[in-house]
Amino acid sequence: MKYVYILESLDSEHFYVGITDDLRARLAKHNAGEVPHTSKYRPWRIRTYFAFSDEQLAIAFEKYLKSGSGRAFAKKHF
Repeated sequence: MKYVYILESLDSEHFYVGITDDLRARLAKHNAGEVPHTSKYRPWRIRTYFAFSDEQLAIAFEKYLKSGSGRAFAKKHF
């Protein structure tokens, strides 16, 4: 199972989109400062996540959420 997730910093000003096999472990890494792109805006909480049984669909959805239209979609709906 692959998870595409959206994290929100506790200041609610920063968001991060990622993909993982283990959502809890990945969130712990973000909050421990082990991910360079998110270390300076921690702590993080999970805003929402999506589970995929098809890895290619998960990768495509993550890529979409990182695009301009995908960010606008996520901001409006999540």
